[in-house]
Amino acid sequence: MLPLTEQAATFRENGAVVLRGVFAPWVGTLRAGIDRLMADPSPLERSYQPAGSAPFFQDLCNWRRIPEFRDFVENSPLGRIAGELLGAHEVRFFHDHVLVKEPGTSLVTPWHQDRPYYCARGPQTISFWIPLDPVPAANALECVAGSHRWGCDHRPMRFDGTPLYAVDDSPPMPDIDSARENYPILSWDMEPGDAVAFDFGTVHGAAATVEATHRRRVFSARLVGDDAVFVSRDGKGSPPFAHLALHDGDPLTGADFPVLYTEPT
Repeated sequence: MLPLTEQAATFRENGAVVLRGVFAPWVGTLRAGIDRLMADPSPLERSYQPAGSAPFFQDLCNWRRIPEFRDFVENSPLGRIAGELLGAHEVRFFHDHVLVKEPGTSLVTPWHQDRPYYCARGPQTISFWIPLDPVPAANALECVAGSHRWGCDHRPMRFDGTPLYAVDDSPPMPDIDSARENYPILSWDMEPGDAVAFDFGTVHGAAATVEATHRRRVFSARLVGDDAVFVSRDGKGSPPFAHLALHDGDPLTGADFPVLYTEPT
């Protein structure tokens, strides 16, 4: 694979960039892992099925339990790609997230940033949204270019519209859908094995799949670069990571967060 110099510049400027075919050799492995996961979900499964809608399956933090996911995390170019895009000396895995929207799912993934949900913070953060089925731009991830540089974290909300945290004075997310023409929204037609890489602070969302003719399976991987630290959410973040013994401001280390990449000397 060629160096990702141009893509890294776009990632830093826009907070999101599409990478074509970078994980194509791993599509079969990840599909098999999703089949295994859906047959045996974890306690963190968070699926939704509004009345009259097809289901939207979600599950988190399964990479050590599902062998196909472990294989991808440990042996794919995931860590090196993250390191090149971030310009990091070291990259650690943070967590995995599986999202499966069946055809006819009416549930919209609302506009949000990941950072206020997570128990990790640092100057270098990156998520990979990897579709395992063809996805037209209308049903793919949408990112607001440059929103990672807005300078604030917006209030994290649950899918039912209630606040994630009982006490939270952060500003609400702007009503982007009512004024889409005012925002530089990025979205792409995507093929299995493509990926959108985006910053934890990038505002993003995804449409329903009411008009889709096939399911939309996505494996999402989140990683952190240099100087990442633990942020205490009192076990209420997403994912909760309630078992960790880390304290607020501690380096993000431990078996849950293995080093995937170290910059060559």
